[in-house]
Amino acid sequence: MNVLLVHAHPEPKSLSGSLKTFSVKRLEKAGHVVQVSDLYAMRWKAALDAHDSLDRQSWQPDRRFDPALDSGRAFENGQQSKDIALEQDKLRWADAVILQFPLWWFSMPAILKGWVERVYAYGFAYGVGEHSDARWGDRYGEGTLAGKRAMLIVTAGGWESHYGPRGINGPMDDVLFPIQHGMLYYPGFDVLPPFVIYRTSRIDEARFSKICDALGQRLDDLWKTAPIPFRPQNAGAYEIPALTLRPEISPGQSGFAAHVA
Repeated sequence: MNVLLVHAHPEPKSLSGSLKTFSVKRLEKAGHVVQVSDLYAMRWKAALDAHDSLDRQSWQPDRRFDPALDSGRAFENGQQSKDIALEQDKLRWADAVILQFPLWWFSMPAILKGWVERVYAYGFAYGVGEHSDARWGDRYGEGTLAGKRAMLIVTAGGWESHYGPRGINGPMDDVLFPIQHGMLYYPGFDVLPPFVIYRTSRIDEARFSKICDALGQRLDDLWKTAPIPFRPQNAGAYEIPALTLRPEISPGQSGFAAHVA
């Protein structure tokens, strides 16, 4: 299988960097073909702007830049900047995508968010499919990346209890919901449960070895692990076009958990 690992940490000698190296070796040893997009090493441009299009008209200072429409026009006409097109090719090639990052301020580092914003062009990752009274586009379980798997590898400084059901930081599933449901499930990925490492400043050789054992097993099971059962948008659970859950689905429940079957 083909695996794309998108890595976002500025220090190669960090725990995240060591786990990236471990993951690549483990996957390749199992016979998979791996590509790595190491965003800091690539000096990835994070900001989405008019210069992402090779069409010089979009650069005019008196012209209003529209992120969705301009990215869609550039994608459709083959006018995207080369770095964006290359990452899209990697996504098309991959059978599975791993996003690996440290949890900074309850989300991914800005450089990885910028990768998503620029690579997920209109017409590539969103804005696809029929929009009518029966469907609201091919998204949330459908879309251009359907049939591929995705998983997060996340390092967090806090204790696991801090991210527990009653922890001060909120449940980790809730913290990661915008990424897993919004950035991965939205364009069609089957999203696997995340692999999260807590208390990263308290890791010695013995604990690192245990982490690698557990991560290695998750990588070995990349095509066996059951995805998070997010509810598909167009399978009947949601009223269209309001896109709210039908009254009989998870009655009395609200929030992120209601969207998991």
